Amino acid sequence: MGEAIVITSGKGGVGKTTTSANIGTALALQGKQVCLLDTDIGLRNLDVVMGLENRIIYDLVDVLEERCKVQQALIRDKRFDCLHLLPAAQTKEKSAVTPEQMEEIVHALKPDYDYLIIDSPAGIEHGFRIAVAGADQAIVVTTPDTSAVRDADRIIGLLEQEDIPSPKLIVNRVRTSASKDVSEDMLDVDDVAATLAVDLLGIVFDDENVIRAANKGEPVATTPNTSSSLAYRNIARRILGESVPLLSIEPKKGFFAKVKKLFGIEA
Repeated sequence: MGEAIVITSGKGGVGKTTTSANIGTALALQGKQVCLLDTDIGLRNLDVVMGLENRIIYDLVDVLEERCKVQQALIRDKRFDCLHLLPAAQTKEKSAVTPEQMEEIVHALKPDYDYLIIDSPAGIEHGFRIAVAGADQAIVVTTPDTSAVRDADRIIGLLEQEDIPSPKLIVNRVRTSASKDVSEDMLDVDDVAATLAVDLLGIVFDDENVIRAANKGEPVATTPNTSSSLAYRNIARRILGESVPLLSIEPKKGFFAKVKKLFGIEA
């Protein structure tokens, strides 16, 4: 029986859908059977990030309104046979799905997959209640700015009310100390984790490769040699129970910087 993990956030635009796509892909890279569920009714985007938008015939609402069976609505990923997507409806209202119906869908899919990754719409309204229905675990995504962290705190409180225990945290778009445009409003990762008081599952650096890959419909987790790809693959390994250290926020120093430090000369 698989585990259902909802990926959620309080504030929109923090990279939640990209996180869902990359965690699902990274788990598939580990050989796990994974199903991505898009619950953002009317505003679906997970299919685009996965490069599967042209293959949609049926969607979540079609399943619930019995126009097809759930297996007919599942889209197999182009890269991994063990990765599937159940897309959200594009032209329906969020009220087209109830939490009870979503729980039934999750229950029906669990026997066939190791992990169900549920992409939640942003916010705390009906869409959030649909996404969390049937979830066993939750991952909260935030960027390290004060408004996003405040909204993430609100979501964590709601998850506790839904009896989803111990949500995990991903801090996205973290900028290194070498970044030129680090805003004063940006918190450091330790402050974010301390404010939200939940376990830190991973950090993902601000990386233009993420946007570039999403625009191509290729999750960055499939591309080697980028910090974001490594971050998502490490997050997947932690979900699987491995002990993997967090990536260092400090940039790697070159040879001459190391020599200067050796002789007490600041760069």
